[in-house]
Amino acid sequence: MSLKLHRPDGEGGLEPRPVSDQNWRNQLRSPRWGSALGGGRLPELKNPEMNPTSVVRSVLFWLGLGALTFVVLVIGYGTGFWG
Repeated sequence: MSLKLHRPDGEGGLEPRPVSDQNWRNQLRSPRWGSALGGGRLPELKNPEMNPTSVVRSVLFWLGLGALTFVVLVIGYGTGFWG
């Protein structure tokens, strides 16, 4: 016996649950999931927490980080800190 197919009847027992639609998308009622839109398409949802970084800025960041690491290593070995 599975709780997926049975539910409590209020008297301590279980009663069978009627068979529901196998397509879970038919059960969605929220307009944000596209049930209110025609053609079954989903609405445009913006993510305010994600602002993509431009390619130029990301390349400059990694090049700068690499150059800074190189400078720190050269200065460290030049002064005998890691020697």
